[in-house]
Amino acid sequence: MSRTVSAQRVATLVGDFPRTPAYVGLADRVRVLIGDGRIGLDVRLPSERELTAVLDVSRTTVTRAYDVLRETGYAEARRGAGTFTRVPGGRRRAHDRALMPGTGGDDVIDLNCAAHSAPPGLMEAYQRATEQLPAYLGGPGYFPLGMPALQARIAAGYDARGLPTLPEQVMVTAGALAAASVVARAFTAPGERVVVESPTYPNATEAVRHAGARLVPAAVDPDGWDLDALAATLRQTSPRLAYLIPDFQNPTGHLMPDAQREELALALARTRTVAVVDEAHQALAHSPALAAAMPRPLASSADGAITIGSASKAFWGGLRLGWVRAPLAHMDRLLQARVGLDLGAPVLEQLVLCDLLDRADEVLPVHRERLAAGRDAVVDAVRTHLPDWRFRVPEGGLALWCELPAPLGTAVTEEAARRDVVLAPGPVFAVEGGLDRFVRIPWTASPETLTEAVRRLAAAWDHVARTDRPAPHRPGSRSGAGRVVVA
Repeated sequence: MSRTVSAQRVATLVGDFPRTPAYVGLADRVRVLIGDGRIGLDVRLPSERELTAVLDVSRTTVTRAYDVLRETGYAEARRGAGTFTRVPGGRRRAHDRALMPGTGGDDVIDLNCAAHSAPPGLMEAYQRATEQLPAYLGGPGYFPLGMPALQARIAAGYDARGLPTLPEQVMVTAGALAAASVVARAFTAPGERVVVESPTYPNATEAVRHAGARLVPAAVDPDGWDLDALAATLRQTSPRLAYLIPDFQNPTGHLMPDAQREELALALARTRTVAVVDEAHQALAHSPALAAAMPRPLASSADGAITIGSASKAFWGGLRLGWVRAPLAHMDRLLQARVGLDLGAPVLEQLVLCDLLDRADEVLPVHRERLAAGRDAVVDAVRTHLPDWRFRVPEGGLALWCELPAPLGTAVTEEAARRDVVLAPGPVFAVEGGLDRFVRIPWTASPETLTEAVRRLAAAWDHVARTDRPAPHRPGSRSGAGRVVVA
């Protein structure tokens, strides 16, 4: 059965579109809605007559707007059925498969990458940024520390959270992973120890490993941090850095309360360990109440801490911007490390992020609502179809960290890949192996897609639990989840 979108729904979404000329404004607005997913793919648009009546425009306006959509590849007419949405190049162009091995059909559900589609308002931010870009074209375009306007906005965000920050304490990078690489390059030497949580975000730890540091794991339990054990690890190893994710920890989703942050800061001070605080998920509290009452930044308690932020998780994965917030005394060292990697982040994207930060109160609540709906869909589906799996329901972040009844995480993700669901098993997030009792399930897709993914995952679990081993690999099948890049 074909999916449809009503004329009234389209009218609500397009809002007060530009009318000079009206058909171009209407086509542009619908194109944005299709591109960012608010109007899905292969959805039948309302008839020209229906849309004309609801929008109170001429039939010619709607006819010409639909013509523009078809000419630009965002719609197609099907004889006797109506006009349906599409994207230029087909469905595959809408979903980047770069983080997935091999090739597969359109039925593949990619839950390997914990990143949502763009939120409403992003395309408009790019349009406004493009209008500002000419003012910068007369200069070289290099901003090794970031555009001053963006540095100021990021610093103001820390001020508002109780961490006084000067713009000069901010370095803008091409993503949070680039930020981690700069910090590792600046503050570690081959052979030095760095404490990292386990499980943790694997790409960041790889950046530390590539700098030559020796990784020392500190366990994060399914129920939270064991600070006594972490303090003991700090005392016994005297690490140079400690890479920590206190805000909706990836992959467990834990949120460290203020009291534990203060306790951890004391342990770090005793061993003179510099905290590297990854706040990539800090803005992703699902409820408005929690978003307004998040714990204070760890850096407000831990002297000398270096904080990493990200626009990719808070807004969109394609907005490849991150930043480092550090004491002024560290900035020259960070800059020297950074220029060996690149000379600055793209100007257009920095203008886009300035715009989004100015409108964060409009954009982020919608994004958080989508994440909360996805979380609830995953939780309900796992409770229904995988009742033996244990988990805690996070108050924010991007994924559910599930504990299996047996150490078959790799086996079940291999089997799930054969059923066209790609996701990462626990060992991907382990620093020194293990964690095969766990699987991470991101909720960064539509609730319907997530529910279907869990149904397939349940079928894979049933097969693996009965056989206690993955099915034989078939040539061309989508296995190898543990070998892919995880976002």
